[in-house]
Amino acid sequence: MKTSRIRRGFFLAAVALATWLVLAYFALPEIWKRAERQAVLSGQDMVTRTGQGIAGDPINFGLVGDMGEVLCAFRSAGWTLADSVSLRSSIRIAGSVMLRRPDPDAPVSPLFYDGRMEDMALQLPDGFSAARRHHIRFWKIGDEVFEHRPLWLASASYDRGVGLSHFTLQVTHRIAPDLDAEREFVGQQLAKVGAIRSFFQIEGVGPTLFGKNGGGDPYFTDGDVLIGVLREKCELKPEVATAPPDNPPHVDLTSALIHTIGVRK
Repeated sequence: MKTSRIRRGFFLAAVALATWLVLAYFALPEIWKRAERQAVLSGQDMVTRTGQGIAGDPINFGLVGDMGEVLCAFRSAGWTLADSVSLRSSIRIAGSVMLRRPDPDAPVSPLFYDGRMEDMALQLPDGFSAARRHHIRFWKIGDEVFEHRPLWLASASYDRGVGLSHFTLQVTHRIAPDLDAEREFVGQQLAKVGAIRSFFQIEGVGPTLFGKNGGGDPYFTDGDVLIGVLREKCELKPEVATAPPDNPPHVDLTSALIHTIGVRK
């Protein structure tokens, strides 16, 4: 009986030690790092707006680096800058969609964040025309935000076709609802060419199952923002694998639940 109590005591002590190690050296440091990074964007609205003030795509991606490093990373992955909206670019994209011909510089409709139109937009065609494409809009938040380097916040989404806006009846692209999948796609694209040194995540709009963007398209997201830290001076290292962000368990659990429900609804 005495031996049994001693064994039970050793077992409980081992469990307590293991719990302390996990909390002290893994979970709590990650939670504090996440809170510290979040504090930089305290009070920021993490949703874009259309020109009419309608809530648009949420912020779901970001990069740390200067403009040259951002452009170099995307161009290395095959992305191109989108033209600004004009009569000429609008006619060209309409011809691309109707005639199913390429338009790698097709414009994206402007969105506004913190009262400003995007600083730049990039895209990656998916097919013969501009009807289907990956695209992302960037806003520069500051020059020395993380590691004394510029921070860019972005909204990334996938255009699955063309239709009418549910709110304004204007012709517009329709986005795919799984914004987290597009966020991960962009991160993987840049990591594959070796442009990313590391990733981390911060809170964005929060878990959303029934969101709608400026065109009335439904979307779902775990609400986090994936931020990549670019290698300095566009030093690409495609042979070096970039590990995904190591989130606290409750963050990953929330993300898994939102994605499972969102795909099935």
